Amino acid sequence: MGLSSEMRKLENKWGTRGSGHGWPKFLDYLEIDGLRGWKGQRIEFPFPIVAIVGENGSGKSTILQCADCIYQKKGSDDATRFASDYFPDTPWENLQGITIRFSYKQERLSSSGSIRKPTSRWHGNLDRPERSVNYVDLGRLLPVPARTGYRRLANAGFKEIAATPFDKGVLERFSGILGRKYQSVRWALTDGDERRTVPVVGQKDAVAYSGFHQGAGETTIAELLQVEPRQYSLLLIDEIETSLHPRAQRRLIRDLAEKCRQLDLQIILTTHSPYILEELPLDGRLYILTEEEKMVVRGVSPEFAMSKMDESIYPECDVYVEDPRSATLLQEILVQYAKDSVLRCRFIPYGSAQVGCSLGQMVCKDRFPRPSCVFLDGDQEKSDGCNLLPGEDAPERVVFAGLERIEWKGLAERIGRTYTEVADACKQAITYPSHKEWVRLIAEKLILSSDALWQACCSVWAVQVLSKDDARQTVNPVEECLTRLLKTSPIVQQRLALQFRGDV
Repeated sequence: MGLSSEMRKLENKWGTRGSGHGWPKFLDYLEIDGLRGWKGQRIEFPFPIVAIVGENGSGKSTILQCADCIYQKKGSDDATRFASDYFPDTPWENLQGITIRFSYKQERLSSSGSIRKPTSRWHGNLDRPERSVNYVDLGRLLPVPARTGYRRLANAGFKEIAATPFDKGVLERFSGILGRKYQSVRWALTDGDERRTVPVVGQKDAVAYSGFHQGAGETTIAELLQVEPRQYSLLLIDEIETSLHPRAQRRLIRDLAEKCRQLDLQIILTTHSPYILEELPLDGRLYILTEEEKMVVRGVSPEFAMSKMDESIYPECDVYVEDPRSATLLQEILVQYAKDSVLRCRFIPYGSAQVGCSLGQMVCKDRFPRPSCVFLDGDQEKSDGCNLLPGEDAPERVVFAGLERIEWKGLAERIGRTYTEVADACKQAITYPSHKEWVRLIAEKLILSSDALWQACCSVWAVQVLSKDDARQTVNPVEECLTRLLKTSPIVQQRLALQFRGDV
C-alpha cells in the first residue's frame, strides 16, 4: 500500500529541512541506560512522525516518558515533568545508576545533554532545553462512567453551567477522523462538579449525547483533539489506536501528518497496529526486539512487527525477506528445488535492508528462539548472518531481465494471455525507470492481479532461467535451518509436529 497524500507532503517538506525549511526544534535521539532493562541503546527519530512498536513491557512507554522529561516546558499552560515523576523510588525499587542522554536541535543548532541519577538524586534538570511538550496516554483512558468521581454526574437533576466547544477546524478534524458528520463537540461542566468535564457530541439531525453514552472511539478522539500543540512542539501519544477501527486509525495518522506539516511538529507514538505502521514511511517505524536484550531496529514492515507480537502457532522455520515480492520469488525457487520445505517455512517480510542486517546479527548470535534464516535482496552487500537472493540486483530486475532473455516464453500460457499481449506489455513496462512499478503496469495492461502476475513470472523464471548452482545456493540456508531442527530432542520434535498440524 502506498503512502497517503498527506504523508507524501510531509515527507517532501521533511526532505527540504536542510535548506532551513521547517523543524527548528527536534529531538534527534535518546540513549537510555540503567532503566527498565535499557542498557545504553540509542533510539533515533529520523522522521517527524515515528511509531514505536514492540511487545508489552518492551520499553515503548519508557521512551515517551524519557522524551517528555528531558525538556523544560515552554508556556504557562505546560506543566514541566521531571524524571522522578515517571521513575520514582518505591518500596520495591530503589533506582540508581541511570543516565538518559539526548541529542536535539534548538533553533537548528545541534546540542546534546543528559539527566542522571547516579545515587539518590536526579541531576541535570536545570540544564534541560525549553520546548512545548504534550503527552497523551490513550492506553490508560477510561470510559467516562468508570472515571473516579464521574458516576455521580449521571444525574438528570444536574445542569450544564459551562462548556468549551471545539472550533470549526477541530470539529472538522473530529468528523473526518471518525468518518461521519458532527454538528458540535464540546467539553462541558455541570453544577454537580465544577472540576470534572464531560465530552458532549452532536451529530447532524440528532440530539447531543454525552460521554456516558458515546462510543469509546468518540471519547478517544475527543480526548486527543482537546490537546492543541504549539508550533515546533513535541507531541507524545501512547497507544494511539485505542478503541479505533482500522479506517479511523488510518484517518487519524493522516490527520496528524497534515498537522505535523503545518506546525513543524514532532510526533512520537506507540502502537500495536499494522494499520498505523502501513501509513508511515520506513524511517517512521521503530521496533524494539527483546529476544535477550533490547535492540531497536528501524524500517520494519507491518508483517514483521505483527509476527513478532503474535502468539499464534506457525511452521517450523522463520525465513525473513525484504518484502512480499522477495518472499514470492524465494517460495517459487523452493517449490522447484525443495518443495517439501516450503510448507515448513513461514516467510516474514521485514521492510528495509537495515532491518535485515540487524536480523542477520541476531542469527550470528543465535538469539532467535526457533530456526531462522535471513535473505537480503540481490542488490545488497553481503552482511553477516544474511544470505542473498540470486541475481545481484533487485528481484524485479532479475526476473524480468531473465524472462526477456528467453523472450517471455512460457509466461503467456501460465497466465492465460496471448504471447503478443504479454510480450508487448512487458517490453513497454520495463522501459519505465522505477522497477517497483513494472509488475503493476504489466498487470493493469493484462487485466490481472499484480500478485498473480508476479507469482507466474517467478515460477517461469525459476524453471527456465535460474541455474541449478544458484538455486542450490539459495535453497541450502533454508534446508540447513530445517536440518538443525531435526537434531533437537524427540520431545521438541513431537511438539513441533503437533504445532505444524495445528493440534496445539
